[in-house]
Amino acid sequence: MLRYTLFRILGAIPTLLLVIALAFLMVRAAPGGPFDAEYIPPPEVEKNLRAAYGLDDPLLQQFTTYLSGLLRGDLGPSIRQTEHSVAELIGEAFPYSFLLGGAAMLLALLLGVGAGTAAALRQGSLLDRTITGLSLTGISIPVFVVAPVLVLLFAVKLQWLPAGWASDRGIATWVLPVVTLALPQLAYIARLTRASMIDVLASDFVRTARAQGLGTATIVRVHALKPAMLPVMSYLGPAIAGILTGSVVVEQVFGIPGMGEMFVRSALNRDFTVVLGVVVFYAALIIALNLLVDILYGVIDPRVRYR
Repeated sequence: MLRYTLFRILGAIPTLLLVIALAFLMVRAAPGGPFDAEYIPPPEVEKNLRAAYGLDDPLLQQFTTYLSGLLRGDLGPSIRQTEHSVAELIGEAFPYSFLLGGAAMLLALLLGVGAGTAAALRQGSLLDRTITGLSLTGISIPVFVVAPVLVLLFAVKLQWLPAGWASDRGIATWVLPVVTLALPQLAYIARLTRASMIDVLASDFVRTARAQGLGTATIVRVHALKPAMLPVMSYLGPAIAGILTGSVVVEQVFGIPGMGEMFVRSALNRDFTVVLGVVVFYAALIIALNLLVDILYGVIDPRVRYR
């Protein structure tokens, strides 16, 4: 296990470097600059600012300087919010995104696994067809359509929940964003669980358990659920990436001061260092979580052997 983990970490380094290089080049190639705004500083002031942030250095030198900073854990200063570093801004915004994404992922897993298992146990029934149809609908409708519909229904019409971010409303302010972000992943997980559970329930060891007189609930909980979760575990890597990218839209719609909202605001303000820092942070996070998923896959399935 330790050897496999070390090899995976070493293999992730080139991937992360490639992401950093591409993001760095794309940010530098974007039209406009960090000092293009309603107020344009005098030429001598802008020249001094560009020199202070190293924007006049050759591109390769800028990249190596940025990499050396990353090795020290330094994501650089914010160009537009000069009183804060990029790391400080991420530290302020990430807890909101973490809470939103974590709650959405937990909700998707609990309801998706439950719905998929129920549909598999009643294959061909009205419940099965209903869950399958709702899952297909959840996959087909993007979050930027789901969010306004939920706001219109639960915030405007019924007035049960706040329409946007309201820190004084406690848990209520998180309900609509979490549900919006969770619905597509819930639908995928429900379909995966249903298909996997049907295969597992038809296997020989489940027939043996039934022949021994075990009840359906015991068979599912003790024997079938664990192997049925293998496809779901494999999907968790893309699901986490989907949660992270989907949170950009959800945070904008609901006004949550998280990473997605900060990313969009920084891109509009041409705060290149913040945009690049968010991309690097998310890339490292996705790689780390994918590694964790691979390790958990081996824990669930004892047939997997790490070499």
